[in-house]
Amino acid sequence: MEDIVAKVKAKMPSEDTIYDLAELFKVFGDSTRTKILSCLEISELCVDDIAACLDMTKSSVSHQLRILRQSKLVKARKSGKEVFYSLDDDHVTKIFECGLSHINE
Repeated sequence: MEDIVAKVKAKMPSEDTIYDLAELFKVFGDSTRTKILSCLEISELCVDDIAACLDMTKSSVSHQLRILRQSKLVKARKSGKEVFYSLDDDHVTKIFECGLSHINE
C-alpha cells in the first residue's frame, strides 16, 4: 500500500502546477468565454464579429477576450486598425474538443 502511495506522490505535478491547471479550468468554466472559444475554433474573428455571433456588446466581448488572452488561450493579430482573434495554439483546440467529446458521450 505504501509503495503505491509513494509512486503516486512522486508522479503528481507540483502544487504550483496544480494551481495553474485549476486556474485554466476556471477560465473554461465561464459559458461566455466558452462561447467565444467556440467561435474562434471555427474562424479568426474581430470583436465586432464575435459580438454579432453571440448577440453581445463589444465591451462585454472585449472584457472576456482580455481574460482569455491573459490565460494564453487566445491570441491577437493586428491588421490595419482591426484586431483579429484566434485560438492561441492547437492545445486550446484539443482541450475544447476533448471537453465536447466527453459531454457528448
